[in-house]
Amino acid sequence: MTRKNQRIAMIVGGLAFLGVAAGLVLTAFEDSVVFFFSPTDLQAKPVDPERRIRVGGLVETGSVERGPADAEIRFKVTDGNTSVTIRYVGILPDLFREGQGIVAQGRLQDAMFQADEVLAKHDETYMPKEVADALKKQGHWKDGEAPYGDGAKSGGGS
Repeated sequence: MTRKNQRIAMIVGGLAFLGVAAGLVLTAFEDSVVFFFSPTDLQAKPVDPERRIRVGGLVETGSVERGPADAEIRFKVTDGNTSVTIRYVGILPDLFREGQGIVAQGRLQDAMFQADEVLAKHDETYMPKEVADALKKQGHWKDGEAPYGDGAKSGGGS
């Protein structure tokens, strides 16, 4: 084998090694990547029940209900077009309330989202980027508006 052929074989072998290494890294990350869906996206796209996802939007007014267990709560999240019911067992964040933007992380099972984590905004002007983008895409929230959709900011923090 000539020197030139040895170099080509080394380069091809190195590229093959890098390709296998990149494939293994991407496969390892696949389990930890969590995708964001708005309620409309969730209805339009089928999601594997074993896949962890995030769902975000505004908590619908009048939709919060306590479940049979003490720590169980059910509520609906909307992006203005579609709603999804979320079931959560645990203590909700102090800032959780109706009309507020939230992001829930968990799995979709039997047309109900089973959340294992609920995140609420930290002040009256913040909304998670994914939620704001989904609401903007649906035409229900514009830059400069309060996340509640009435154009006014709430006073004081809770």
